[in-house]
Amino acid sequence: MTKTLVTGPHGPPDISYNLDYDNYLARTQRRLQTEKLPKDLPSGFPQQIQNDLVWDGKDLAEKYDWNYTLTTDDLTEIESALRHFKAQNLGLGFINQDTFPLPNLHKTLRDISKEIHMGHGFKVIRGVPVASHTREENIIMYAGISCHIAPVRGRQSFLDTGVDVALAHVKDMTSVVDGSKIGAPAYTNVKQAFHTDIGDVVALLCLAEGVGGGESYLSSSWKVYNELAATRPDLIHTLSEYWAADTFGKIDIPYWHAPLLYHEPAKDTTPERVILHYSRRTFTGYLGLPRSANIPPLTEAQAEALDALHFTAEKYALSLDFRQGDIQYINNFGLFHGRASFQDSKEKQRHLIRIWLRDPEYAWEIPEPLRNKWDRVYKDVKPENTVFPLEPPIATGSDSNPGGKGLVAKGWHRLVQASQRMLVPS
Repeated sequence: MTKTLVTGPHGPPDISYNLDYDNYLARTQRRLQTEKLPKDLPSGFPQQIQNDLVWDGKDLAEKYDWNYTLTTDDLTEIESALRHFKAQNLGLGFINQDTFPLPNLHKTLRDISKEIHMGHGFKVIRGVPVASHTREENIIMYAGISCHIAPVRGRQSFLDTGVDVALAHVKDMTSVVDGSKIGAPAYTNVKQAFHTDIGDVVALLCLAEGVGGGESYLSSSWKVYNELAATRPDLIHTLSEYWAADTFGKIDIPYWHAPLLYHEPAKDTTPERVILHYSRRTFTGYLGLPRSANIPPLTEAQAEALDALHFTAEKYALSLDFRQGDIQYINNFGLFHGRASFQDSKEKQRHLIRIWLRDPEYAWEIPEPLRNKWDRVYKDVKPENTVFPLEPPIATGSDSNPGGKGLVAKGWHRLVQASQRMLVPS
């Protein structure tokens, strides 16, 4: 049974980060009954888009093997590259295809990049030997393998000193920080709504598994587009209009002003594409980072569109078991990703690390309204200014990084020492 909305078209939409399917159905029903909604798609947008990137998670395994398990020869080559890099005594920002050479595995990794950009949009590399290495060595192997898939690393955040932070930790920190002060669900164990990050390719390495739960969910945003285009063209209008996404005071503008949906016509060298880019919490707020009061309010249409993106993505989602030693690579332009809630114990704590990547050879064109965001990630990232934190800094409502307004100071006392070697004058 659906419930009555607390607020309607004469007040702010009744929507939060927490997902409420009954509320979504009630809003949809009311809008369909009381509003005159567009029946046609915006000019130029396709009725349907066809590509390997359009898939349904229920039967994808029958058509596509998304796992690549590292062979004995691969592992030997990775260990050799690890020794080679460490012998050079370089900062971790200098990890690249030359300093971490993989002469035979390189071709496989380049094929994986092509699949990510031009195929089904994701791949999982299995078997990185994280249990037998130190945290620093794991980061070196992770960044080293990844640079052969996409050689450009982005900044996750940057410090006032001009230092760029190239790696983020995804871990439940509510045992050490008041959960109500955390500004992003990545630092909790709760379910994460479907969303995209900032960047071309999202890479996640599983350092450790929790007790249970925490399944990684992927969903084709092109499949979501096709369904909404066929059933709710008015929402395609809404998604392609400009929205105000909260910056939570992290930068010098109060909000990003950009559409969530873009259409790129086919060109001589590239197929027709649609791009959906959004994060639910930038429109609803989250715990220690509530929605700012000084930005334009959401409309009822926008609130429905946010829910439609999530619940349609959920309908076609693929569930991946994320094992220790897995690296998951995701096309951030063509897929949504989310996560189930999970449980930790003192002995077993789920811990992922994240890098944002870009591959100039296969990179998609960046829509103009997103260029400023992408520049903040990729522009002028210098190896000598790059650090990789060994432990997770915490996003809170009173600090400033991608998940909150800053970093708990003690987290920065444990930066990977090697990543600072080139920052200290000799």
